[in-house]
Amino acid sequence: MTVTWEELGWERVAAGVGRCRLPGWDCTAGLVVGDGTALVIDAGSSLAEGALLRAQAGELAGHRVTHLALTHPHFDHVFGAAAFAGAEVYGAVGVDALLGARHAREALREDAVRNGLDARVAEEAVDSLVAPRHHVSGEWTLDLGGDRQVLLANVGPGHTAHDLAVLVPGSPEVVFCGDLVEESGEPQAGPDAVPSHWPAALDRLLDLGGEDALYVPGHGAVVDAGFVRAQRDALAARFGVSR
Repeated sequence: MTVTWEELGWERVAAGVGRCRLPGWDCTAGLVVGDGTALVIDAGSSLAEGALLRAQAGELAGHRVTHLALTHPHFDHVFGAAAFAGAEVYGAVGVDALLGARHAREALREDAVRNGLDARVAEEAVDSLVAPRHHVSGEWTLDLGGDRQVLLANVGPGHTAHDLAVLVPGSPEVVFCGDLVEESGEPQAGPDAVPSHWPAALDRLLDLGGEDALYVPGHGAVVDAGFVRAQRDALAARFGVSR
């Protein structure tokens, strides 16, 4: 019997496209189903969470996960990446060097524990952390087979220095924004944020998706272009960035 998206706690946002909101930090993970392929967007905050995402995505797609895109290098989005063994992993250029650097990995571990992740779980994730093998410096069209293509776009810096968005063409078009957009709380600007460029990154998201797209934030409910534009204006005011 075929399982439905809803039965597994996923929200179907377009044909073959869905997302789930993970517990703990309300972090979004996405899924795009292709012809014999499956792209997962972000990997969760632990190896166990990554393994669950991979199993559920495989069940929904009807085949194994073949691709993984990491929207940015924060623990709640990347710590589950090692659970996707055999998948082709994509990230914004520079993420591989960052995740391979000892001080950066230690900072990720400390941030995770500070935010409530069990220290042993964080240590396990850091020890097995997987860096992207494919580095997106501009735009990368990913062919998932059949008539399914997605566009990976390096739209940052903004929330971090390495922000990747995923555009899924269709009706409607769907844009996975990572934490460039947040709905369930005010966008978080940590020490690795680049506030002066963040509003421009949201302009690039809007250029990608257009007025009628659905925008999937890194945390919170799916939003429209008006929400993204309002958040862009709020960030510009917050950080004193002029248009």
